Parts: sequence; structure tokens; C-alpha cells
Amino acid sequence: METLTLARIEMYSKTTCPYCYRAAELLRAKGVEVETISLDSGGPQRNEMIERSGRTTVPQIFIDGRHVGGCDDLYALERAGKLDPLLAA
Repeated sequence: METLTLARIEMYSKTTCPYCYRAAELLRAKGVEVETISLDSGGPQRNEMIERSGRTTVPQIFIDGRHVGGCDDLYALERAGKLDPLLAA
């Protein structure tokens, strides 16, 4: 599959999180690469995620630095037809 975008996708996640897995699968199905920031060990990355997103749950997804939310938010963008334009930006 061709890569759709040059957009930078960042996702804060944990390996045991089913929502993180679902979000990553949707993005991979779109042909985009996801930069995963693991929060398995906590630490400064977790604080960075909270500061950037205002949320404490994973996943938290950013497209070109713009916070788009978590898994449910990502799927809502997809249903509304708004995800592809963000990825192509």
C-alpha cells in the first residue's frame, strides 16, 4: 500500500492497551507510519503527554503536532470523513 502522507503521526501508548492497538491498526491501514512513544515505564514521556494533551489516558494521538485525541476520537474523525484530509495535510 502506498503511503498517503508526509504528516507526522505521534501516538503515546502502552503495549497492553487495546485502544492503542486499534488506533495503530487504523492508521497502518491508512498506510501511514506511526511514531510510537511508549509509556510502559511511565517517566517523563507520560508527563509530556499530559502537558501536550491535557489527558491522562492512552492513546493520545497527534497529527503534525495537532492533538486529535484518543482512539474513539480517531475513529470519529474517520467516520466523519475528516481523517484522510488530516493525514494528507
